[in-house]
Amino acid sequence: MISFPNAKINLGLSIVEKRSDGYHNIETVFYPVGWKDVLEIIPFEKKINRKNDLQFHQSGIKISGKIENNSCVKAYRLLKEKFGLPPVEMCLHKIVPSGAGLGGGSSDAAFTLMMLNKIFSLNLPEEKIETFASSVGADCAFFIHNQPVFAKGKGDEFENIKLDLSNYYIVIVKPDVHVNTATAYKNVIPKPASVSLKEIITQPVSEWKDNLVNDFEFSVFKKYPAIRHVKEQLYEAGALYASMSGSGSAVFGIFNDEVNVAGRFPGYEAWYSAGL
Repeated sequence: MISFPNAKINLGLSIVEKRSDGYHNIETVFYPVGWKDVLEIIPFEKKINRKNDLQFHQSGIKISGKIENNSCVKAYRLLKEKFGLPPVEMCLHKIVPSGAGLGGGSSDAAFTLMMLNKIFSLNLPEEKIETFASSVGADCAFFIHNQPVFAKGKGDEFENIKLDLSNYYIVIVKPDVHVNTATAYKNVIPKPASVSLKEIITQPVSEWKDNLVNDFEFSVFKKYPAIRHVKEQLYEAGALYASMSGSGSAVFGIFNDEVNVAGRFPGYEAWYSAGL
């Protein structure tokens, strides 16, 4: 079975407060976009004797770290422990850059859970898969429904919203910079949002520029001016709204019409499309 785990962008991001468990409560809007990985899962034939329960192959953008820490592997191990899944072969072709604030790893994990549910006829309801997804990563559960939501808590409490950007052109640019998420949180002073994100996104996109804020930008831009420069370049190219996604380092711009900005970002990974 093959699937195509997609990325997301954050429309605004408020760091509301630090929790007693060390995490932070946030408020943000998750919006799915069409930058996608390719994931294939193949069950091994029962007659084949395998020493390992999982064979994991990765291509495309190189993922650092041990295989056991990969989100797809974690998702498989979770369901294997719960339901005694047989061995599988898993092939991930990575296209969505990691460490970009685009949720690529979380999406891979969520799609892994959904695929395993189908392949092995586990008949798990979406609510149960969401619970498993949340245990893999804070924003994994978003990708189960894959619809625009207002997210709060650790990014795992969702409220459905009406938001359609399909008539706009979205550009996402990933500078050659890695932002450590834990460090990014340490450099932000939590505070409640002055205006509700749910109210702001009901306004025309052209009015978001001065109202829809990502709290990470101030400290991240200070340390990584290349990220700030990308945002400035997107506005210079005519973006109605531009922002860093999550804790970075990807930056997106929303345009009225298709625009060619490839020459502005030589050597950077980029994706261009109409809204999902």
